[in-house]
Amino acid sequence: MREVFQQELREVQERLVEISKLVVIAITNATAAFNESNVSLAEQVIADDPKIDALASDLDELAISIMALQQPVARDLRIVVSALRMSASLERMGDIAQHIAQLARYRYPEKVAQDKLLGTFNEMGRLDVEVAEKLARLIETEDLTLADEMRDIDDRIDELHLSVFETVLSESWAGTSVNTVDVTLASRYHERFADHAVSIAKKVKYLATGEWTGAGQR
Repeated sequence: MREVFQQELREVQERLVEISKLVVIAITNATAAFNESNVSLAEQVIADDPKIDALASDLDELAISIMALQQPVARDLRIVVSALRMSASLERMGDIAQHIAQLARYRYPEKVAQDKLLGTFNEMGRLDVEVAEKLARLIETEDLTLADEMRDIDDRIDELHLSVFETVLSESWAGTSVNTVDVTLASRYHERFADHAVSIAKKVKYLATGEWTGAGQR
């Protein structure tokens, strides 16, 4: 019975890894679609999102089944509960990638970002892809140095997010009201994507060390 339980815990991790790798693909394609006004890539991200949702739902059902049938305690229980929370965050990251792709599709053939913000969004997209890749490796390997690297990337994304607000609020901003809303939303999506990734990284770190890093702690 214990061997079956351990196999189920391994399956939980494997499914988290699978979902995280799909999220990498989603954000890679979404940011490319956004920055290049590539409608075919945007539609691909939108069409693929239900697969992430379904896998997250399946993982949730597995975790709930484990808790009901195996009645885990101590660290095993923390693993299962954390998996449920990670699954929810990964699913949300997939949704955010979809939202970025939808913006690209809505404004096609125009680009969402004005010339003044093109470089900022290119960099935010690159960093979101990087943080997603590190997260997938972190879940798979539990290499905690990746968690620290992700935190530093998130700080940089926060800075870029703030710079977008400063730009659209400046007197030199010439964008329309629609464009202002679009870039503000897009910036928020990029920032929230990284926040979810860092939240998952904190849970992985907690499982590995038993120490929780809460808000405001480094």
